[in-house]
Amino acid sequence: MEIRETPTAEAGMLIRRPVAEVFEAIVDPAITTKFWFTDGSSRLDSGNEVRWEWRMYGVSTTVNVSEIVKNEKIVMQWSDPPTTVIWTFTEMPDATFVEVRNFGFAGNGDEQVKEAVGSTGGFTLVLAGAKAWLEQGLTLGLIGDRHPKGVPGSEPT
Repeated sequence: MEIRETPTAEAGMLIRRPVAEVFEAIVDPAITTKFWFTDGSSRLDSGNEVRWEWRMYGVSTTVNVSEIVKNEKIVMQWSDPPTTVIWTFTEMPDATFVEVRNFGFAGNGDEQVKEAVGSTGGFTLVLAGAKAWLEQGLTLGLIGDRHPKGVPGSEPT
């Protein structure tokens, strides 16, 4: 198999809430912890470096925010080696469409594809969790339940 395009993770979800509310849910860790990570050191702001933790897995990452356009876009780098994540927020009647693209994976073609597939699944769960929280006030525990202890091959990457 030959890879002709750089592997990119892509996920999208319609969330039936105003764009300002959906955007705030991603930049404010007090809200984001309801559906994604367990602790965030501060809000996402342009030029900011923040720390996100997933205590259930004993992992964390540094997030460097390179651009924010309020209620429209967030560009950040995270992970080690770093990859780029672009969030876009499209205002719609009575809803917001959120898209996430993650790219710049390191390694050979197989490794890049594996990372892109895993990232696509992860961001899909994040968006589904955000939708449940923002629309219904439900905390589904999707991220914590993705890699339960005792399931072979279920360790987070």
